[in-house]
Amino acid sequence: MRRLAACLLAVFTTLVVVAPPSQATGPVRYVALGDSYSAASGVLPPDLTAPPQCLRSTANYPHVIAAATGAQLTDVTCGGADTGDYLAGQYPGVAPQLDAVTRDTQVVTMTIGGNDSGVFINSILRCGAAGLTTLGKGSPCRDQYGSSFQDTIRTTTYPSLVRVLKAVRAKAPHAEVAILGYPSILPATRGCFPLMPVAEGDVPYLRGVQATLNDAIRRAARATGVTFVDLSRVSEGHDACQPIGVRWVEPVLVGTNPVIVHPNALGEAQMAAQAMKVMRRL
Repeated sequence: MRRLAACLLAVFTTLVVVAPPSQATGPVRYVALGDSYSAASGVLPPDLTAPPQCLRSTANYPHVIAAATGAQLTDVTCGGADTGDYLAGQYPGVAPQLDAVTRDTQVVTMTIGGNDSGVFINSILRCGAAGLTTLGKGSPCRDQYGSSFQDTIRTTTYPSLVRVLKAVRAKAPHAEVAILGYPSILPATRGCFPLMPVAEGDVPYLRGVQATLNDAIRRAARATGVTFVDLSRVSEGHDACQPIGVRWVEPVLVGTNPVIVHPNALGEAQMAAQAMKVMRRL
């Protein structure tokens, strides 16, 4: 009987010692990385603990996730971030985002890539400027820039995404890492000039640029074993041309977010819901 008790004790002790991180007691250790879509830049209330330059909101999807799951959140999201800001400080006094990730981190989320090479934001701004010159007619942006935006995403943004996702996984080898795509900004058919000052013929062109970016994110996630949270389908019909209470992203004109073409509080809540639906540890 003593020998049996000793064996049972040894087995129990071994199970406790080798229990995987997912079975550890206490709240899930959650680190949020990423750009303004992660930070919810412009959405009230602001996060007063964040560097002012980061324009971070306590209504961003990481805070929504943490409130819903009880996770212990470390939020280093920052407006304007690109993949380079994971490895180097974005602003003086702001540490590289990867510094927040440690070996005992259990969950990491992010939205990143849209600011790389200025491609995504530049495509929106330049197409908006071009649309104003034609009063919303034709396809002046596509005619001027052709495939240049998509070419840069494929040749520059994609490898940068792969590099930083590998770096995140190296720092937190036991964590579930998830990267969210970007929600729909324009509708599938006609736009809403001048609220979104994009010429009618450039609406499908810009949607193509966004689809290329989201595809690059998806492929980078697959190449590095990271969870991809696809927002393309679920956000259809919630673009910046829709009315308040339906849209997840605010338009250039007459919007509720001073940081134009960015998610509102509803959009952030829906991004959180989709992440929690897809991820295993949330």
